[in-house]
Amino acid sequence: MASAILLFNLILNILACVSLTSSSSSSSSSSSSSSSSSSSLSCHNHTFSSNRVFTSCTDLPSLEAHLHWTYIPSLTKLSIAYRAKQVPKGWVAWAINPTATGMIGSQALVAFRTSNGSMRVYTTAIASYNPSMLPAEISVPISNVSAEYVGNEMIIYAALGPLQNGTLVNHVWQAGSSVSSNIPQIHSTTLPHLQSTGTIDFFSSA
Repeated sequence: MASAILLFNLILNILACVSLTSSSSSSSSSSSSSSSSSSSLSCHNHTFSSNRVFTSCTDLPSLEAHLHWTYIPSLTKLSIAYRAKQVPKGWVAWAINPTATGMIGSQALVAFRTSNGSMRVYTTAIASYNPSMLPAEISVPISNVSAEYVGNEMIIYAALGPLQNGTLVNHVWQAGSSVSSNIPQIHSTTLPHLQSTGTIDFFSSA
């Protein structure tokens, strides 16, 4: 009887060790997978179409967005690519605010897909919390504006400058889920949408 009890306890201990090893292995595998997935989202791993290359990038802290750029000090100009996850019926925007932080005063680039599937991109100035979102000139010198929808991402390309107030700028990025009559509709006011502002130095961050 005593031998049977000892044998039973030995079997329980072996099963417990196997369970712990399996749990540890699963946890390690999950962690590795999570790390790999997180790494794959890094801006440094992204390849653009048409052989576009940018020297610097940053993963923005909200809205699954990324900013890529190349700064030319001698001209105080830069080329940028702003990309963010978006559904086909949504819109994205990236802006520089020359006068303040936040939305009001932003000089924006807006992009969305039209009904025929082509991308439309234009500039607009954000003067209130209820902007028209219609095309308008902005105070930031800008050229070579284009956009594309690739891999469930909307991407805005543009050349900016000469930068009038140095390379340290306030920027804002945003996204909405719908467009009506070619006008982007109001975006969500959830926390990620309220946190989509920051400051970036295109020179020292390069």
